[in-house]
Order: sequence, then C-alpha cells, then structure tokens
Amino acid sequence: MAAAAAEMAVGFMATTTRAAAAAARPASAAAPPQPRRAVAARVLRTSASETVAADLATVGANGALSALSNSEVTADATSQNAVRRKTKIVCTIGPSTNTREMIWKLAETGMNVARMNMSHGDHQSHKKVIDLVKEYNAQNTDGNTIAIMLDTKGPEVRSGDVPEPIMLVEGQEFNFTIKRGVSTEDTVSVNYDDFISDVEAGDILLVDGGMMSLAVKSKTADTVKCEVVDGGELKSRRHLNVRGKSATLPSITEKDWEDIKFGVENGVDFYAVSFVKDAKVIHELKAYLKSANADIHVIPKIESADSIPNLQSIIAASDGAMVARGDLGAELPIEEVPLLQEEIIRTCRSMQKPVIVATNMLESMIDHPTPTRAEVSDIAIAVREAADAIMLSGETAHGKYPLKAVKVMHTVALRTESSLYDPTKAPSLVARPQALLNDDFCKSQLSKMFGSHATMMANTLRTPIIVFTRVGSMAVLLSHYRPSSTIYAFTNEVRVKQRLALYQGVVPILMDFSDDAEETFSRAISSLLDAKYMNEGDYVTLVQSGSKSIWRDESTHHIQVRKVQC
Repeated sequence: MAAAAAEMAVGFMATTTRAAAAAARPASAAAPPQPRRAVAARVLRTSASETVAADLATVGANGALSALSNSEVTADATSQNAVRRKTKIVCTIGPSTNTREMIWKLAETGMNVARMNMSHGDHQSHKKVIDLVKEYNAQNTDGNTIAIMLDTKGPEVRSGDVPEPIMLVEGQEFNFTIKRGVSTEDTVSVNYDDFISDVEAGDILLVDGGMMSLAVKSKTADTVKCEVVDGGELKSRRHLNVRGKSATLPSITEKDWEDIKFGVENGVDFYAVSFVKDAKVIHELKAYLKSANADIHVIPKIESADSIPNLQSIIAASDGAMVARGDLGAELPIEEVPLLQEEIIRTCRSMQKPVIVATNMLESMIDHPTPTRAEVSDIAIAVREAADAIMLSGETAHGKYPLKAVKVMHTVALRTESSLYDPTKAPSLVARPQALLNDDFCKSQLSKMFGSHATMMANTLRTPIIVFTRVGSMAVLLSHYRPSSTIYAFTNEVRVKQRLALYQGVVPILMDFSDDAEETFSRAISSLLDAKYMNEGDYVTLVQSGSKSIWRDESTHHIQVRKVQC
C-alpha cells in the first residue's frame, strides 16, 4: 500500500505544572525520521497557555479556522463516520446464541457486549461463552471489540416447581407456603423462608413482573393466603415481587460470590449486580476485587424499591448503572418507570459513568420476526435520553429471531442518532478560560475543558476524534460530551480496550505506543486507513490529554487537526 502522510492543519497545546498552567511548548521545526507512513506536520500553535482557551473558544464561535475553512473539511469528511452507530448493544447469550457461529454473527450484526445471566446455566456453559468471545476478539481484525459482562442472579424470590402449569382465575383463593416441595391446585412453595415476614395483609404480589397479581388476605406461621386479582398460567420457578417492597435478602448471595469468583478467574470485564439496595454492597464487592487484584468494573442494576432513595450514593460508588425495568416496574408503580429511567440516565451522565437501559426492549421478538411500534419507540427514547447502551435479554438468549432483534436495535438506534447530532452544535464549556489564571484551577478541570473544546472542534469541523490513552479517562470524558462523530480510542492496555466497548461513540483499538509521538500517530492513522474507517483526504482531530500523558512526564493537553493524504 502506498505510503501516506497526515498533514496537520492546526494544533493547540497546553502543558500544566503542579502550580498552574505554564507556557505551551513550541513546535519543532525539524521533522523526525519518517516511519513507513510518516506524519509530516505544519504547525500553528499558541505561544502561551493563557491564550489557548480563548483561541479555541474563537474557533467554536466562528465555526471555522483561519488555516482551514469549515466548507473544505465538510467536503472531505468521511462517509464512514456518518453511519457508525454510537449507542452500544448488550446481548444476553443463551441457548439460541451460545455457539461459535452465533456469537460471530451477533458480533457482525451489532453486538458490543456479551452478557451472561447467572440465573441460568452453569459455570461450564458460561466458560464456553467466555472462551468463544475471547477467541473472536483475538481473531477479529475490523476493530470490533466485544466486552464480557457477568450478571449475578441476586436474591430472587421464586415459586417452586409444579408438575403442570396451574391456571389462576380471578377471584380464586391461592396460597404460597415456605414448606418445600408443595404443589397442589391451590398452594405452591416459595424458596425464601422470610417470605412470611416480608408480606402483610393488603400487599400485592406480582408474578413474572406483573403478568399475574394476587392480593394478600392473611397469613399463618408458614403460609400466605391470597386472592387472585389478575389470573394467568403459573409455571415452575416464577419470580415473585411485593409491590413497593424489597426482600430482606442480602444483595450478594452465596451463589453470587461463587459466580463472582468465577468471573475473576476468567477475566470478565463487568459485573452487573442484581438488586443493589445501597452503596455498602458496591464497596464490599470492590474491596474483594481489590484484594483479588481483579480489574473488573461494577455496574449495579437499579431494580429494587430500596435503591431509589440511595441512587446518588450507589452510582457514585459504582462504575455505571443499569436501568433494570422489569423488577423496577414490579416493585414500584409502572408509571414511575419512565421517570426513573430518565433520572438514572441523567445521574450517570452527570457523573460521567456509562448507563444501560434494559428489559422488554424487543420482548415481542422472542416469538415474532418483527417488533411492535411501541418497542421501536422505546429504543428511540433510550437513545434520545443518551443511554450508553441498550440491552437484549430473552430476545437473544432463547428467542427465535436473535439476529433480527439485534438488527432492529441497530437500525433504530442508528436512525435515531442521525436526527440527534448536529455537527455545528458545540457542548457547553466546563471551565471558563479565565480559570487558567486561578490558583484553584486543577488538572481535572483542565482535562474537562479540553474534552469540551476537542468535542467543539470535531463537531465544527465534522471530523472523527483520535485519542491516545493508557487508562481510558480521556476517551470516557469525550464520550460524556457526545461528539457527533466517532471516537477512536487507541490504548496499549487490553483491559482498557475491553471496557471502552461499553461507552457511547467509542471504538477502542489496541496498539503499542512508540516513544516517538509522530510514529504513534502514523501507526494509528495507518490502522484506520487499513480498516477503511477513513479515507485519503479526511481530516481528524487528535487528542492527547491527562495526568499520565503518553510522551511527557508532566500533565499535557494537546489538540491537533490533521489531514490524511498520500
């Protein structure tokens, strides 16, 4: 392939010391030795850090650069980035999809995260899925990375086994008992000994998230006596909720700890923790992971009534959140679920943490090849509310049309995103330029400001963003600002690459970094050209930032715009 070069149109740099922002370093006049795809640069930089923010703000206000017109960039903008989906898709792997062929097809259709539901299957079957996903990641050459999520079972209250489904009829008397192995026409066991203590006369019991409901009339030492409100077919091991209440079981059960240890041994990327009630559970799990030297992020599932008053502290202690709408809508009035979904997404975004919207998104596609129009709207709403990811459960685990379900989710998300991102709209600035002169100005604020400015520049010039990161922090920050184009995050850490697969708009790419910055730039651009993520003549915005900069000892923040050409 012919050698290529990236011609820098405009660059800005600011370097901070411990005390305050210092003067920006001038560009070197001499070009370094040229690698296979050398990166030659013509540099326009500010001479002092005090003018950096003002210059960047002028770029955003004018919508153009003196060295490069907006129309010129727009004409050369790559079509690849216009069609790349930004919202990530989580697919639950089950009997319909746990083969090598299906995992490959799910990944090609749009899966970004493979979820293992520990409520079903055993460690042997889940180990097979983990190995297949790792095999895909090792063999895949198109830049698509699949993260692995282990979802704990949690303290579920379930009815016992029944030989045949029991038909419940409105007005019928029906009982639940803590005696094991009971199954008659009017009485079934539950698996939870404190069930008697947790319910009171007048409570409403929901079966299967509300598919059936029963009103509690009275109770004895071992039996809860009910009247059927909404009937249906009661099958074995159905999930039970008490509306407005959470079970007094611990959030992490003995089975969950065994599953968590299994996840550590097999190097999963995320834990989705069921029925989290407070931040204490998150701190306990994180302490265990630290002691096990396990680099795994914790995503609490917000699905219990008790979690809502503690929402801020739970998310603050965690690495994100999942809106688990099934049990959330069973324990709380269903009309509250859309408002809580919006609040959870807003809270996660304010803390720059990923959020997943889950449950019933394409429920009808478990049995049918096309979705309901309401389900399509549900996906669009989650995308519009800026969720990082949307999730499929039974649709891909045991549904008849798993690939079609992923395709629907992909196309709906893509179409919705096309109506949301206005390339000319810049994010609000996190820090005013004058803050550079303030003694209280800190490195994290400068990172936020540069993340904001990088997004503004990429949006105005309609360019993709290339970021180099060892720990993933700047890629996460850029995702938080939701730039209109793709964020290509280059990292030399496998764990960071895996985790970034969950973040909205981020394409993580594993690459070794050179001691020479220009050689690393060249490698990155070469890999994007080889993968056909961009074309000759495209412009890119390059971002280096953070307290652990790749090429400098001190904290460095650097934005450049370059044109790729042969």
